[in-house]
Amino acid sequence: MTVRDIEHHLATTIGTELSRETISKITDEILDEVIAWQRRPLDPIYPIMYLDAIVIEVRDGAHVKNKAAHIAVGVDMDGIKHVLGIWIAQTEGAKFWAQVCSELANRGVKDVLIVCCDGLTGFPEAIEATWPYATVQTCVVHLIRSSMRFVSYSDRKKVAAELRLISGLRI
Repeated sequence: MTVRDIEHHLATTIGTELSRETISKITDEILDEVIAWQRRPLDPIYPIMYLDAIVIEVRDGAHVKNKAAHIAVGVDMDGIKHVLGIWIAQTEGAKFWAQVCSELANRGVKDVLIVCCDGLTGFPEAIEATWPYATVQTCVVHLIRSSMRFVSYSDRKKVAAELRLISGLRI
């Protein structure tokens, strides 16, 4: 986010107005903590890990561009979810996910039982290259969205209602 974006966000969400200079000082001050968080050691085992990307708008100089924010969330042995990392890239791709998995392994993740991800081509192979015994499960929401492409527009509401009953999801 730019300083202007942060200034606007603070004003609109919590009604706080800070000068751009103050915002810059704060962001400069916490930069080391952000880097430490990005590099922190992780647990050796996560029974479940969710890997997915979302397209976000990112200001790059004078232009706003769409980029993929890759997010890894791990569920620890106590059932608590932790954001393991967030990475920004031009697009989502299996090659980039392979790098993310490798980084997570280098930060201490030795084993994952179930990895839940989308149906991106090459994604399961990228995961299995790092954690060969992990079970790769395509996310139910992604499966439903993909299957809806084969349903005529006039029938989508009826099919979605039936899928809700089967999956227990709100889609």
